[in-house]
Amino acid sequence: MTDLTLTCKRTIKAPPEAVFNAWLDPDIMAKFMFPSPEMHISESRSDPKVGGRFFVNMVADRDLPHEGEYREITPHSRLVFTWEAPWSAPGTYVDLQFAPVTGGTEITLTHVRFVDEESRDNHKNGWNGILANLDNHLTGA
Repeated sequence: MTDLTLTCKRTIKAPPEAVFNAWLDPDIMAKFMFPSPEMHISESRSDPKVGGRFFVNMVADRDLPHEGEYREITPHSRLVFTWEAPWSAPGTYVDLQFAPVTGGTEITLTHVRFVDEESRDNHKNGWNGILANLDNHLTGA
């Protein structure tokens, strides 16, 4: 295990409130928290408070459960949560920053700690897919 980190950025044509709140609403999470069109979410739950937990079950050719604990919730600007899956490195977490920009919100996603470079690279592709899904969902694309 190493402290490898990845960062993804995307500007979404929606206000920070909508972009931020999407990460806490299980019904909306089910519409974007999967990395590719071949996948879907079969179950999503969220207890959106510091110390609360979330769960999403991504489904491809098999179930891919992911869950975590909300560590920081600063409305409309920052969200930090652990990222737990059977193949995740211990202590991995995701830090989301939401910044208002002309015409929308710039979201910066930083994921910290991976078992190896291949896992980091796979997650980078996955997170970029999730951010694209979020953008499509919020903008109606």
